[in-house]
Amino acid sequence: MKKKYLLIIEYEGSAYHGWQMQTNAVTVQEVLEKALSRILNTPTTVLSSGRTDAGVHAEGMPAHFVTESKMKPNELQLGLNSLLPHDITIREVRKVPMAFSARGSVKCKLYRYTILNRDYPSALNFRRSWFIPHELDIPAMRRAAKYLQGRHDFTSFRAGNCNAKSPIRTMDRVEIIKENGFLIFEFEGKGFLKHMVRNFVGTLVYVGKKKIPARQVKTILETRNRKVAGPTAPSHGLCLIRVEY
Repeated sequence: MKKKYLLIIEYEGSAYHGWQMQTNAVTVQEVLEKALSRILNTPTTVLSSGRTDAGVHAEGMPAHFVTESKMKPNELQLGLNSLLPHDITIREVRKVPMAFSARGSVKCKLYRYTILNRDYPSALNFRRSWFIPHELDIPAMRRAAKYLQGRHDFTSFRAGNCNAKSPIRTMDRVEIIKENGFLIFEFEGKGFLKHMVRNFVGTLVYVGKKKIPARQVKTILETRNRKVAGPTAPSHGLCLIRVEY
């Protein structure tokens, strides 16, 4: 009898060209499917809640697979973690209904972008944060971030090669937290466009550097033109924290 299992995957994305399988680069999906197919002794496809770009990390990327194996969830978890490299870990394995879809059943996603904002870098955090030694106007950035909340056409903040059918998305929460020399940006919503969070952050940093006023973010949204927004922030500061169903 076929069964469906949900994996919760943690990975440090520095060594990978994103989540999705590619023909000319190593990806998280490829490494995971090879390990799972070896354990189950049959080719097995893993379908995730979405994609992450090259260099982006995840604390809780959900993905499902279907199998006829009689292995128990804890056995699958132990087996996968024994085969996977140190930068990919299975945090949880659980059986789900056959109607469940790691992508189609999503209710909310939380992305976190981390900036190290002090006058010296970090040896331990350089792969997980964007180092900006210059002083940033945090109150202005918070004012600008409020314009990103709600339901909008986010054309100005998506990648030029984004293939989503609609640029309209809803941001339920956008927050900037200052903590021990770090600026933590949290973006919560059901769906995101390609490079959307990184383009948000790049634009908000422009506000923080006083290159544009906070109120201009509203104009950028209304213009619906990627060229008027700020640059795309580096991928290594971005992490998918969790997906809710």
